[in-house]
Amino acid sequence: MGRLLGFLLCFSSFFISATFADWNILNQRTKSGLKISLKSYCEGWRINVELHNIQGFAVVPEECVSYVGKYVTSIQYKVDSERTIEECRLYLSTSCPLKKDGKDAWLFDIDDTLLSTVPYFKKHRGEKLNLTSLEGWMSRGKAPALEHSLKFFDELKFTGVQIFLVSSRKEHLRSATTDNLVDVGYHGWTRLILRGPDDELNEVQKYKANVRKQLISNGYRIWGVVGDQYSSFEGLPSVRRSFKLPNPFYYVS
Repeated sequence: MGRLLGFLLCFSSFFISATFADWNILNQRTKSGLKISLKSYCEGWRINVELHNIQGFAVVPEECVSYVGKYVTSIQYKVDSERTIEECRLYLSTSCPLKKDGKDAWLFDIDDTLLSTVPYFKKHRGEKLNLTSLEGWMSRGKAPALEHSLKFFDELKFTGVQIFLVSSRKEHLRSATTDNLVDVGYHGWTRLILRGPDDELNEVQKYKANVRKQLISNGYRIWGVVGDQYSSFEGLPSVRRSFKLPNPFYYVS
């Protein structure tokens, strides 16, 4: 998955960062005196992660480990993901005047965008992230598809849009990643782009921005990008539209 700065799975639990100083969960009240429950505290934290108000977090608050773990395996998580994909469809059908000349493009991240890493994190609940272990799991190619993303992926192919998969996974995982994608139903993409040794010198945001720059210089029109991290969208050149899938359990810069 590449060099993941500030990355820690949601099932880790150590301490509450200063980022959350406005919450006083021990007294079950906010600074303004608003009485809260543990559930509302954790839901507020999750929402602010998705809004990008909370950035670069090293840990999920200890009190919220269970809540976040339940969320990513819940119906609500599936509903939230499906809504994101529905917005992709609406945008594509109403705001993308495709030229169908082979230069219309759409970008996808892979982990927790096309493939789910939740099974790995469930198995390693309560552990600090071990990148060697995670990459070992990825090398076995057992990540399941995110069903709503798979359906949209297939719909895109029939529009003639060129599909680029831009992942922060390392190049040595290419064969396993390709096999995993095909095994769960993904096929027909234009190119799979992974991080080589030189790319690992940059943060993920810079690496993905460089990929967009190269594609645009090759004449591609990038109509949209789907990912679970803001690092898939930020930086120049900017994208016409970005669509973020929910992911409150780790942060990739």
